[in-house]
Amino acid sequence: MKTPKVKSASWQLQTAKARFSEVFRRARSEGPQYVTKAGKEAVVIVPAEQFNELVAKSRRPKSLVEFFRNSPLYDAHLDLKRDKDTGRDIDL
Repeated sequence: MKTPKVKSASWQLQTAKARFSEVFRRARSEGPQYVTKAGKEAVVIVPAEQFNELVAKSRRPKSLVEFFRNSPLYDAHLDLKRDKDTGRDIDL
């Protein structure tokens, strides 16, 4: 993933639609491109590699404790007791 070389651009929606090829090219070469609607940031166009990296990071648990806390089995109250296993007799 490349670090943006220049400050990311902001595009009004109509301009971004009319100049989409340039928005696309600049997102790949310069970094995220912000698209505004009614003067407010609405979307950000980023290269697919950068998006995939962000998605992967957001899905990683921050810690092992968080991983187990978010497990679907967290409140399952599983009975983990078992009989004591003393092994088996083997003829040698």
